[in-house]
Amino acid sequence: MTSLTVTLALVAAVALLLRWQRPAWYWMTFGILFSVVRVLVRYASVMDACGLTVPPSRWRLTMARMTNRPMPDSRAPRILRLRPTRTGLVLRVKLRAGQDAFDFSASADRLRHSFVMQNVTAREIRSGVVELRMTGYDVLKRVQMPAHAAGSGPMRVPVAMREDGEVYYRDYRQSPHALNVGATQSGKSVYQRNLVAGLAALDVALVGIDCKQGVELAPLARRFTALADNPDTAAELLDALVDHMADVYQLIRREQRLSADVPDAEITADIWDLPDHLRPTPIVLVVDEVAELALFATKDEEKRRDRIITALVRLAQLGRAAGIHLEICGQRFGSELGKGITMLRAQLTGRTAHRVNDETSANMAFGDISPDAVLATVQIRTDRPGTAVAGDSSGGWVRIRTPHLTLRRAVNIANSQAHRTPEIPALDAFWPVLPSLVKVPAPAVETAPAPA
Repeated sequence: MTSLTVTLALVAAVALLLRWQRPAWYWMTFGILFSVVRVLVRYASVMDACGLTVPPSRWRLTMARMTNRPMPDSRAPRILRLRPTRTGLVLRVKLRAGQDAFDFSASADRLRHSFVMQNVTAREIRSGVVELRMTGYDVLKRVQMPAHAAGSGPMRVPVAMREDGEVYYRDYRQSPHALNVGATQSGKSVYQRNLVAGLAALDVALVGIDCKQGVELAPLARRFTALADNPDTAAELLDALVDHMADVYQLIRREQRLSADVPDAEITADIWDLPDHLRPTPIVLVVDEVAELALFATKDEEKRRDRIITALVRLAQLGRAAGIHLEICGQRFGSELGKGITMLRAQLTGRTAHRVNDETSANMAFGDISPDAVLATVQIRTDRPGTAVAGDSSGGWVRIRTPHLTLRRAVNIANSQAHRTPEIPALDAFWPVLPSLVKVPAPAVETAPAPA
């Protein structure tokens, strides 16, 4: 009996230590079993306490009266499947007549407390079926991306971890253009760094505009097809991209072949249905700080600014079919940057907002999409750099956090994928000047003279 007590005490101590130091290990060893038992045992009472049950049907009440039996209890949604994952549980339930998926979304916080889980999100899978995705620990505290993220595609890269334990992907086929805002030290640059590192392994052309003299993107220049580090060069680069876009549309027009004997599947209006040997290389344009392109102090700078914003708006409106995608980053993105900014922002489907200094900055990203996303953005803590709210024009949003990627590691990734850097004739004039790798000599060491 003594040895059993010691063993149980040791197991309990190990469990507490893992839960404190390694919550992911604790979940895989002890947490899954405890949570599954807790959910199954408490399920009926929790559904009743949260108002997610329905009264018994009329025929059951009638049968109870006819047989002189007690009145039947309210019925909870039927469990279809309970599946553990590496970060939590996935509970799929079948709704009863009269229930709505919104009821489960509104009760998510109460379900989280009742099942003693870190987070609960609800979404409708199909008519009458709701999936509750529960996380067993704070997956955003120490972000650990899976070694091989499933679901990656030609223009789809994993960049962050969602609060529900899933991987967040930046899908350029679904959201061609995106906006990324955030205050200083909010993790905006690390998000951009993860994005470039993910795109480096794909067959895409990276084009960068970094008006901070290239301090953010120049170290990754070996993977960039074109790079501009000042507003003057950026204006010329954007004009070249607009001309390249026109050439791509001419290619698409020549290859449409609108004749009666051509199958519908072979008629295309974008580059993705072109034959592989004719398809132009897709381009991702990364703008590090859009305010540096929009601010001006003189008349000449104002003309350059209008030229830049006009080119960006044209690329945002017409670039998707030509395989040109925009990733616009900045601390603020409001109408105070001048005319054309609101039109440009309206074309950016994807929205990512890191920690901001005021609610107005959050409204610039999500004010026209979701008030709840604005509230979630202003609640991001300062001790959680990299945490952001990601959404799109449909109104859906989710909290994410990017893993910390050092600049040295990002440079190593870019250099290892340098052979994938394509050459685009229209952008040859903006090919980045690669710094030569100079070996720094070690400092001389002064030696004391030998004693006489």
